[in-house]
Amino acid sequence: MSSPLNLPIQALYCEHHGWLYRWLDRKLGNASDAADLAHDTFVRLLSRQSCAGFGSEPRALLTLTHIAKGLMIDSWRRQEVERAYLETIAHLPEQQVPSPETRWLILEALYRIEAMLRDLPEKTRQAFLMSQLDGLTYQQIADELKVSLVSVKRYMRDAFLACLSVA
Repeated sequence: MSSPLNLPIQALYCEHHGWLYRWLDRKLGNASDAADLAHDTFVRLLSRQSCAGFGSEPRALLTLTHIAKGLMIDSWRRQEVERAYLETIAHLPEQQVPSPETRWLILEALYRIEAMLRDLPEKTRQAFLMSQLDGLTYQQIADELKVSLVSVKRYMRDAFLACLSVA
């Protein structure tokens, strides 16, 4: 027996899963990924606090499409991170190539780091990457970004706090 809260979701699923799957399949060109994302869209919808606001069909369709687009973008980002990582390890000697389990752990960490960097404000991200990847001093970063040294220190503090939240 379904609870009253699940009835709108059940009806939404029955009425709209097919078109959502077909829409995703056209966008992705891959039936398997489309099926996964259609499923994940409804899982994400179920995980929301209030599912009662889907009385009108246009609102429900907009919500489903919005969630599906976000999941599709997340999937593309993950694929890009994975592609870059696999290209990097492709040049390693065979004995140095990580095991599948280690690769999975590294990719999961890279996904979290990419999401953390993406969520940082632009100047904070730039300052952090200039420091960590380019080895610039805080003063060099300030000169490059045309901001004060105090601002760079604040950017770096915020970036390091974001890094701690990923761990």
